[in-house]
Amino acid sequence: MQFVVHIQGIFTAAGKFAIFTFAIDCTTKRKRVFLKTATNFIMRPIIFSILSFWAGIAAAQPVSNQTNIKGLKDYYQDYFPIGVSVGPYNFNGSDSLIIINEFASITAENIMKMGPIHPEPDEYNWQYSDQMMAFAKRHGLKVRGHTLCWHNQTGRWLFEDAEGQEVSKEVLLNRLKEHIFSVAGRYKDQVYAWDVVNEVISDNQDEFLRQSKWYQICGEEFIYKAFEYAHDAAPNAILFYNDYSATNPVKRDKIVRLIKGMQERGIPIHGMGMQGHWSISHPSEKEIRDAIQAYADLGLQVQITELDISVYAPNDREKKPDASYEFTPEQEQKQIDQYRMIFNVFRDFKNVISGVTFWNVSDRHSWLDNFPVRGRKNYPLLFDEEGKRKKAYSAVTGF
Repeated sequence: MQFVVHIQGIFTAAGKFAIFTFAIDCTTKRKRVFLKTATNFIMRPIIFSILSFWAGIAAAQPVSNQTNIKGLKDYYQDYFPIGVSVGPYNFNGSDSLIIINEFASITAENIMKMGPIHPEPDEYNWQYSDQMMAFAKRHGLKVRGHTLCWHNQTGRWLFEDAEGQEVSKEVLLNRLKEHIFSVAGRYKDQVYAWDVVNEVISDNQDEFLRQSKWYQICGEEFIYKAFEYAHDAAPNAILFYNDYSATNPVKRDKIVRLIKGMQERGIPIHGMGMQGHWSISHPSEKEIRDAIQAYADLGLQVQITELDISVYAPNDREKKPDASYEFTPEQEQKQIDQYRMIFNVFRDFKNVISGVTFWNVSDRHSWLDNFPVRGRKNYPLLFDEEGKRKKAYSAVTGF
């Protein structure tokens, strides 16, 4: 039986606020902080102080009662490594047992993104990423880095000078270089692969690249420079471009165009990261196969970098007041079938795919609980809210 206490509250400072939930699992002594609402980055120091308190405690406590049953990593040892995204709250308790037993690699869900790890020009938050590296070393896990350059979760200071004016291309590229050399350089002996640039392809059908601040100031050059900087900082790392909806034929072709252009310029790119935020109804087997083959034809290795299978359709983006959002038998069966299909495809491409990473450990906590609909419970993973294997687990491992 699980007993969890939730404490909710509001931080206020300088007219800004952040609504949070602090959850304590009294069975596993697992603590988590959920940030529901925040304005700008004013609350970051307070939130990180709280996180550091409980994360430090978690990291200091030994993992016990580890099971040694056959895990995902064992079923797929002759195919490709199976990994999972993590945060500080995963390094102790029941989640850590699942990670150690089931997975061969870990990726930082949020703590190594530009905003969290480098919130101000002269400030780096190394504590959580260092804890992750220590956890990986202690348990023999590989580490993927995520992500060095993104339009989201990135401090505004990167794009502005002291007076709040937009910086020049030269200044912004220098800041990008300093960031990449600091982060990738620090972990060059621990991180075997990096998602260097994330999500630069536009979702607009008739537009090539996303109109981000990076693009508005630097044009396409920031993409090329990011890969060059990453290669110089961590010369042994495998460098990936990473994006969602990478099976969509229109977006797939734009990604191929981007990477071909990079290869023609001699930019060091080694792999394509297909995020894999899919659903029980999408994408089709043909779309997945065609996309993997298209990236493989570029001479790239492919990784599925952020896998989860939502139980809701992609166009279901509204919360219904009278809905219970329980995991229904119909959703369960469709998820089983979808997981079985996609892993059949992955195994067929075992000479191309060099890793599959799930995005979050179990249904106890998924980023999809708050995206695209805030507060709508989702059940996208292979482990349920109690950390037990779901029926879809057998669909993935029963071959």
